[in-house]
Amino acid sequence: MLEGIPAIVRVLMVFVLVLIAIRKNLSLGNAFLLGAIALGFIFGLRPLAMVRSILTSVAYTKTLSLAMIVSLILVLSHSMELAGQLQRLVSSFRGLVRTPRLNIIVFPALIGLLPMPGGAVFSAPMVKTLGSRLELSGTELSYINYWFRHIWEYWWPLYPGVLLTITLAELDLSIFVLFLCPLTVVAWYAGYLPLKGLKDVGDGATSNLMGENRPPLGPFLKELTPILITICLGLGLGTVISLAVQSGSLVGTVAKEIGLISALLIAIVWVWHRNRLSAAQRWQAFTNRELLRLVYMVMAILAFKGILEDSRAVQSISQELLHWHVPLMPITVVLPFLVGSVVGVTIGFVGTTFPILIALIKSFSESQFMLGYMMLGLTSGFAGVLFSPLHICLLLSNQYFGATLGGVYRYLWLPGISLVFIAIGYFWILHFINPF
Repeated sequence: MLEGIPAIVRVLMVFVLVLIAIRKNLSLGNAFLLGAIALGFIFGLRPLAMVRSILTSVAYTKTLSLAMIVSLILVLSHSMELAGQLQRLVSSFRGLVRTPRLNIIVFPALIGLLPMPGGAVFSAPMVKTLGSRLELSGTELSYINYWFRHIWEYWWPLYPGVLLTITLAELDLSIFVLFLCPLTVVAWYAGYLPLKGLKDVGDGATSNLMGENRPPLGPFLKELTPILITICLGLGLGTVISLAVQSGSLVGTVAKEIGLISALLIAIVWVWHRNRLSAAQRWQAFTNRELLRLVYMVMAILAFKGILEDSRAVQSISQELLHWHVPLMPITVVLPFLVGSVVGVTIGFVGTTFPILIALIKSFSESQFMLGYMMLGLTSGFAGVLFSPLHICLLLSNQYFGATLGGVYRYLWLPGISLVFIAIGYFWILHFINPF
């Protein structure tokens, strides 16, 4: 009965089911697993074939390495939180930058280096302290705390959404980081646009709010060491391993992932040793409920991807869009943006829309421009996430500063839309450069 309905409509029906499940407070992992099962039934996949597809997707080497990386990132983040190192990292930065309007945006950006659910709460107290001296309103402070907390999420390899994008699209981590890191500069500047007209942010910009003596840089770098170990050593080890082994071998397929896993383990041990965490605290870092929930969500998303492919849903959609002559670039902008604005989580729109986009890119014979399409989809989708009223950081930041959604949106719309348009321009630049 459903075979007469266009494939794209049937997939959209599954999308709606997943979004309704999320709005009904079903966990993201359960929502994606429900969507995978519904997708299989709608496209006529037999129960045994569905089970086989899910198990194959979950047991895939890239899936297991991604789940391990996500787990270790959360262990590192939670270990630093338990040890008080995040608080010391922020405190050691105080006074290093003398410009108040720069200081107030650097603090949330620092906390944003580590992916934590509701991480905007960590930077909020310092933003409030600096904001009170600049006489900024709660709405302005909430916007600053929220926007600049998320300027890294387009490329920073500690974010699960970035890692999932690289895994799904089979992109090189180093090249991805190299070509997408300029988006942080763009996000920084775009986020500052609504603040240019604020008198209190500009006044006294050269005054030293932190005292006359600038503190030494050493303590700040010392507290930043785990993050530096993870990024520098992770990328370096991954490159060395990929050069040392054959690309077709089992180790070669996950060489970059092995480098990042090794670096994360070293960083975690460093935090434990330096802060002398007890055995109970170490066990607590590994048994964090959020860790298990996120790993399960990654598995469910990749199971959803497997069903999309094995049910031939993606091939059917590709043929329909080719037949209808629908341009690929607008789809890459609109689809992730809409899903991101509803889901409110980066890994959510990546997991649901990118398997379809990647298949479409291949169907349109545009695989050589995969990096540009992933950049555009990631930027557009994350703009939707930033606008989402379900985004936990937006809700917590507004609650802390006593701001309203409407008030923060008044500042949010300009940088959000600007970022999407700049990403479209960058997309054409990447088309011209074609790094692959």
